[in-house]
Amino acid sequence: MLDLVPIQEQVIVAVNEVSDFILSEIGKLHHNDVKTKALNSLVTYVDKTSEELLVNALKSIIPEAAFHTEEDTVAVSEGDWQWIIDPLDGTTNFIHQVPVFAISVGLKYKGEIVLGVVKELNRNECFYATKNKGAYLNGKKISVSHTPQLSDSLVATGFPYYDYDRLENYLEVLKVLMTSTRGIRRMGSAAVDLCYTACGRFDMYFEYSLSPWDVAAGALIVKEAGGFVSDFKGGEHWLYGREIVATNATLKEDVLNLLAAHFK
Repeated sequence: MLDLVPIQEQVIVAVNEVSDFILSEIGKLHHNDVKTKALNSLVTYVDKTSEELLVNALKSIIPEAAFHTEEDTVAVSEGDWQWIIDPLDGTTNFIHQVPVFAISVGLKYKGEIVLGVVKELNRNECFYATKNKGAYLNGKKISVSHTPQLSDSLVATGFPYYDYDRLENYLEVLKVLMTSTRGIRRMGSAAVDLCYTACGRFDMYFEYSLSPWDVAAGALIVKEAGGFVSDFKGGEHWLYGREIVATNATLKEDVLNLLAAHFK
């Protein structure tokens, strides 16, 4: 195992540099700059250039590391070390100049996420964690909330935008949460939702139809902030299982029971 702390510091430097590029491109997109990868899945030159910049920087940090990236600017590869990257989580927000989008960089070692950095650009908030070292926001240690019951909780989610096979189940859960919590928020960035859960702004977050680059970094940050992360059944298939729930330890049982009742 490499020393992760200096690696984390170098990743933050790289993320900050890419952040400057992304912010410099706000408002410059034209209609022809926006491409459709799949239904409601958009990409721009900003995504691709940001990914290229990140990949080049990360190659110099751990030369032997493999990559799994959203925009396929480098071929997916496997190895003991693997970077999992979303260069712009919240592309639709960025295109429409809605100020919630982030860079997400996770590092996996032998199947386990051991480092995560998420930078929310608009508020200049850098969340980061390494395994067993705690979670931080701009240098200050963070913790999940201690909210004891759902009625006092603020919930985050992501609306399905292409995979509607489980839509009815999802809407059933939303109905319960709408009538039994303080409210539901949809920010448009899974990485941001996870980090806001990690620092106690949200008490619970759940979503399905996600990819590894959406959740790799943020999930580790939640865990290192004292939170609970799982798939909807309480298992460990959140990275590749296309579903995730994150919450504090007190709400864990109620949240899992709710999801189990509606997602069969």
